[in-house]
Amino acid sequence: MRMSTVNIMFHELIGLRITVVKSSEDTLNRLSGEVVDETKYTLKVKTNKGLKIIPKSIVTISIKLTNGTFITVDGKKISGRPEDRIAKMRRKH
Repeated sequence: MRMSTVNIMFHELIGLRITVVKSSEDTLNRLSGEVVDETKYTLKVKTNKGLKIIPKSIVTISIKLTNGTFITVDGKKISGRPEDRIAKMRRKH
C-alpha cells in the first residue's frame, strides 16, 4: 500500500524526513531531519546537530512522503509501536 495522507499512521516512519512544525517544547520547534528509529512514544531523528529524541505526544510534524509530497500529522495520531499500527490496519481491511 502506497503512503498517503489518509494512511500515513499505518506506515513505519523510519527513513522519512520530518520537520516539527508545532511543539509544546520550544526547543523542538523547526527541528528537522531523518527518522532513524521509532518507538511507541518517540521518534529518533538524525539532524545536522546529532540525534534528537522527539516525544510524539507533544508535537505536530510535517512528513515528506516518498512521492515528494508533504503532510502534517498530529504526533498523538501516530502514537504506538509501528508494528502495532500496521497490524491494526490489516485487521481493518
